[in-house]
Amino acid sequence: MTAHEIDYQIFGEEMQYVEIELDPQEAVVAEAGSFMMMDNGIQMETIFGDGSNQTEGIMGKLFSAGKRLLTGESLFMTVFLNQYKDKRKVSFASPYPGKIIPIDLTEVGGRFICQKDAFLCAAKGVTVGIEFSKKLSRGLFGGEGFIMQKLEGDGMAFVHAGGTLARKELAAGDILKVDTGCIVGFTQGVDYDIEFVGGIKNTVFGGEGLFYATLRGPGVVYIQSLPFSRLAGRIYASAPQGGGQQRGEGSLLGGLGNLLDGDNRF
Repeated sequence: MTAHEIDYQIFGEEMQYVEIELDPQEAVVAEAGSFMMMDNGIQMETIFGDGSNQTEGIMGKLFSAGKRLLTGESLFMTVFLNQYKDKRKVSFASPYPGKIIPIDLTEVGGRFICQKDAFLCAAKGVTVGIEFSKKLSRGLFGGEGFIMQKLEGDGMAFVHAGGTLARKELAAGDILKVDTGCIVGFTQGVDYDIEFVGGIKNTVFGGEGLFYATLRGPGVVYIQSLPFSRLAGRIYASAPQGGGQQRGEGSLLGGLGNLLDGDNRF
C-alpha cells in the first residue's frame, strides 16, 4: 500500500466525529478546522496540498497545492503524525449536523468523486485532487461548477454528509434523479449529468430550482438530506433583518409573541 493503513471508529449520531488510531510513524491528513483532539505524542504539521507529492520536490508540492486552489479550498492541509512508540489516537469532528462516511478506496476501484467541501480527512498517501467536468451543462448548471474533488489511492478517506444519509446502489443503466446540492459523492463508473426541469409552471412556481442531476449506474451514490447551502439559506432567512429587527413566525402571531415576551420591536 502507498497510503498508511489506519484504524478508525465513528462516534455520535447527529454531530459525529471520527477517532483514528495511528501506529508509530503512521499519519493522517485533514482539512483545516476539522481537528477535535489528540493524544500526546502526535505531531501536527501544516503542509502544501495533500502530502502525496512531498517527495517530488518543490514542483510536486506546488502542483499538489495548486489542485486544491482550483477547488476553492485552502492551499494548506494539516498532517498528524504519530511519533510515539505506541499507538496514539486523533479525532476529527463534523462541521455541521450529519454523518461521516468512511470510504475504503481499495473497495471502490481506487477513486471516489465528491463535492468539493465534503472531504474531512484521509490516511496520508491518499491524493486529494480535482475532477474536471467534460460537459458544459454540468459545469454551468450543476451547482458545483466544472470541478469536483477526486480522492485517489488505496487507503481510507472520510467525507461528510449533511442531515440524513442515503446510500444507493445503481445497477448498469439505472438512473437516479437528485437535487444537485444533495449529492455527496459517487464511485467511478457513475455517469453524472444535469437536466432541465422543464414546464413553465415548474420553472416559475416550482421553487425547487431549474435543474436536477441525473446519475446513471453502475456504482454507488451517497445522497444527503441537508446540504450546507440549504442550511445556511434557512438560517439567513430566519435571522433578524434590517438593523436588528426580528421577523416573527407568521407575522401577526409572531408580533404578538414578541409583545408578550416584552419585545415591542416589529
